[in-house]
Amino acid sequence: MRTAYNEKLAALSEELAEMSQMAGEAMKKATTALLEGDLDLAEEVISSDTKIDALRSQAEEQAFGLLALQAPVAGDLRSVIAAIHSAGDLERMGDLALHVAKAARRRHPAKVLPEDVAPYFAEMGRVALDLAQDARQVILTRDIELAFTMESDDDAMDDLHRHLFTLLLSKDWPSGVAPAIDVTLLGRFYERFADHAVAVARRVVFMVTGKMPNTPEA
Repeated sequence: MRTAYNEKLAALSEELAEMSQMAGEAMKKATTALLEGDLDLAEEVISSDTKIDALRSQAEEQAFGLLALQAPVAGDLRSVIAAIHSAGDLERMGDLALHVAKAARRRHPAKVLPEDVAPYFAEMGRVALDLAQDARQVILTRDIELAFTMESDDDAMDDLHRHLFTLLLSKDWPSGVAPAIDVTLLGRFYERFADHAVAVARRVVFMVTGKMPNTPEA
């Protein structure tokens, strides 16, 4: 009985890890579509989002089944609750990649980003992918040290986001209102992607230790 229960918990973790992998790959492709005006890649991200949604539904169904049939307590209960919340974060990461891809599609054949901000988004895309990959590893290994190191990548994303606003608010901003709105929204999508990845890592820390790490002040 216990072996079967542990196998179900392991399968649940693998589904969450797969969601994190898919969300990271989606943001990587969406970033390329954004930077290069690649419509085909944008469409690929948009059409694949339903797969992440389906995995969330599947993970939640399995988690609620464990709650209903196994009545877990202590660490096992934390694992199931953390999985339910993490599934929501991971789906949201996929949605944020979807928003980036839709922006690339909406402006096609023109590129969305002015040339002077494109390097910022290239770096934000790299950080987002790193965070998704780290979140996957944390889910599979319960590596608390890696979970805590993800905070530094999140800080890097926040710094990039702040630099974008420095450019936008400069009196020398040359690109007009519409690009400024695009850059503002897109920057927020990347920042929130990072926040959700870190939230997943914090839940793993809670699952292992029984204590939720302090959330840094914005």
